Amino acid sequence: MVSKAKQMKIIIDQYVKAYNEFDVDKMVKNIHPDVEFKNIANGEVNMYIQGLETFKKQVKDSTKLLKKREMTITEQAIDGDVVKNKIDFKAVLNVDIPEGPKSGELVKLKGESVFKFKGGKIIYIEDIS
Repeated sequence: MVSKAKQMKIIIDQYVKAYNEFDVDKMVKNIHPDVEFKNIANGEVNMYIQGLETFKKQVKDSTKLLKKREMTITEQAIDGDVVKNKIDFKAVLNVDIPEGPKSGELVKLKGESVFKFKGGKIIYIEDIS
């Protein structure tokens, strides 16, 4: 029997692999129906999503913005049902960002991705950059 911490790590690794491969169905395989997603950039919440269908639609829509992407977990801490991940992110844009990088440019970020679990599924994701 796999420990709860090990199982959460496996689920997150599968999620990140699917994310990097733009595989939406595999990304949402272990997402709880009542999932909440929050994106925080420069200290401000710039996206908040609730519910699996809304999350899945956002994930599908976001795949059009990037030609390729790679999220790498550089550090991980597990506390109960919460897994905090330090991440490196790089992507090649598929669109121009207003007053920012242009299509074809490489974007690199460092940040944190927090996952909370309920019933063996991801119920909360918070991306911070």
